[in-house]
Amino acid sequence: MLTETTIALVDDHRLFRSGIVSLINSFTGYKILFEAANGEELTRKLSPKFKPDIILLDINMPVMDGISTAQWLREKYPDICVIILSMFEDAEKVLTMVKMGVKGYLLKDAEPNEFEQALKKVSEGELYYPEFVTRHLVHNFNKHTEQVKLNSREIEFLKLAGTELTYKEIADQMCISARTVDGYRDQLFEKLNIKSRVGLVLYAIKNNMIEL
Repeated sequence: MLTETTIALVDDHRLFRSGIVSLINSFTGYKILFEAANGEELTRKLSPKFKPDIILLDINMPVMDGISTAQWLREKYPDICVIILSMFEDAEKVLTMVKMGVKGYLLKDAEPNEFEQALKKVSEGELYYPEFVTRHLVHNFNKHTEQVKLNSREIEFLKLAGTELTYKEIADQMCISARTVDGYRDQLFEKLNIKSRVGLVLYAIKNNMIEL
């Protein structure tokens, strides 16, 4: 029997939540683990033994909003994948979320098949950003990086960082030690003023090193 991907839904609008729950229940392979009205309620419901694979997280909520919640999740539960839900095409908030390592971004009025596609991609370890997000990111992302010169090994590492390989597998492919890979990563974080692997991938996309 196939394992179901478990999902938690965090949004302060009860009617919207019930609509999303019905939608997800109509998909195969997904199960709603629990709902929460804000980030603070989520922090009370989560535990190491009771946690979802994916959290659908609203940005604008009372008590504890999406940005604070994503920050908390990154520190406490970095293995949980987060997909942001928003009413707005907000470039600055998207960038903030990307730097926090969120795996996807969905507009609340997205088509049902987009929701399913986002869940599928993220559950398979990929990123899901709609076209408007990619456009914003490529346009806004780190405007100070154009003049940075990278050597051939750094470029090779960047391209591999855009795949599903783990850092250990990247080390094997480049025939170097895991410690050397960590060195390349940290070097690029510093050179490009980037804080996450998602950021490295976006830099590589922006500079045509890899394609979406």
